[in-house]
Amino acid sequence: MAMYHQSNRDLQDAFGSRALADRLVERLRRSAFTDDDAAFIASLRFFFLATATAEGHPDCSFKGGDPGFVRVVAPNLLVFPDYDGNGMFKSLGNIRANPRVGLLFIAMEDKPKRLRVNGTAEVVRDDPLMARFEGAQLLVKVTPEDIFPNCPRNIPRYALQEASAYIPRSGEARVEPAWKKFDMFADVVPPRRA
Repeated sequence: MAMYHQSNRDLQDAFGSRALADRLVERLRRSAFTDDDAAFIASLRFFFLATATAEGHPDCSFKGGDPGFVRVVAPNLLVFPDYDGNGMFKSLGNIRANPRVGLLFIAMEDKPKRLRVNGTAEVVRDDPLMARFEGAQLLVKVTPEDIFPNCPRNIPRYALQEASAYIPRSGEARVEPAWKKFDMFADVVPPRRA
């Protein structure tokens, strides 16, 4: 699949940036993860996941965990866990209907940086990799097509104040969010799976 479609090209031509856009693809775009990509991704506590329904209606989701919760396990494979959440399965349901995904990894501490990953994904359940991810109820496997860094100039600098208490951690009891006990939800919240 080409990196640009006609509407991209029309805007590039209107703003005189076609040559720059082509050079960025020529010099920065890749379809396999590098060791630096893997290290950067593993260092982060969150990323943003873009999915779409079968009809193309978009959805964007925040995914968080401790560093290493997203892993590049091969040059052509990235894996991350799905943790117990609100039960809507918007992102994962979309992946089942339309496997095209976009992932945006951003570092906001120390040296701002970002990396985009576009590709295809699948949701898996009884996979041997599950054992490597504490608290995973499902895994998402992403095969990259376009991996490319973006200019970090507009990324604000933030510092971590506190890691989330809700992230599954080995040897620690799971913390349930308070909203699951609210009267309007308590009678329909399913029990947590082991």
